Formats: sequence, structure tokens, C-alpha cells
Amino acid sequence: MTQAGTEEKKSKSQVKREMQALRDLGKDLIELPETSLGKLSLSERVHDAVMAAKGFKREALRRQIQHIGVLLRDEDIESIRRQLDGLAKPHREAVQAFHQIEQWRDALIAGDSNLLEELMIRFQGIDRQHLRQLIRNARRERDANKPPKSARLLFKYLSNLTDG
Repeated sequence: MTQAGTEEKKSKSQVKREMQALRDLGKDLIELPETSLGKLSLSERVHDAVMAAKGFKREALRRQIQHIGVLLRDEDIESIRRQLDGLAKPHREAVQAFHQIEQWRDALIAGDSNLLEELMIRFQGIDRQHLRQLIRNARRERDANKPPKSARLLFKYLSNLTDG
């Protein structure tokens, strides 16, 4: 017995897991908008199969996803996943920035004076008086259980600072 001839066989379960991963990738491709799909380096066969799947429903869609999974066996899966991650990165960064601004707003309303000073240093064009007024009004609204109009205005002001 030579070592070259004793290549390890995959278990049936491992093969099933790999095929499921390919089908899941196929579903992700189907859910992409056509403009994003065009940015990926897919073979023409896979691209056409994904475009066809966009018009299918129920059982036909399931069979088409199965077919796409089979076609993806011949593709560079890691490259496709990296490209998908690259497409999703700007969205993730925008969500992360949104959460950062929310945290700043909540901390300022809660009275974090250190953050206020940090923001004054970080953003040179900040209107200190206007910012303090927004924070004060947001606290009053919160304490009086009123709609958070000033908290929204504070969020918008902070958002404009980060954009500009």
C-alpha cells in the first residue's frame, strides 16, 4: 500500500455538510441584487443559474438551489465568499457607525461630561452651546416622559458631525 493511493475518503456526513454549505452560498447569491451579483467573478453557468432562480418559487426554487450547489463545486468558493464579504463590508461599517452615534447620544443624555469634552476635541467645528442645549432638552423630555424629539435632533447633529 502506497500513501498516494490511500487518500482519505470523506464521511457521508462531511459530504452532506459541504453540499449544504454550497446550497447556503447559492441562497446568498440568489438574494443579492443584480448589480451586486455582476460584481462577483462567477462562471457564466453559475451566474445564469442564479439569475434564473430569482424568478422561481417553492419547489422549483429548491431544485434550482440544489443545481447551483452542484455548479458551485467547480468554483473557487473562498474567492466568492471573500467577494461577498467585501460587498457587505460598507454596510457593516455604516451599521457600526450608527451604533456608535447612538451610544454617544445615550451617554451624553445620561450626563457623561468626559465624552462631551472628548467630542469637543475630536470635532473642531462643534457648536458647544447648541450641543449642550440639545442634551439639556433631551434630558427634560426623558424626565417628563415626552416624545424624544430633542434626542432625535441630538442624534442627527452627532451624525452630521461624523459625516462632515
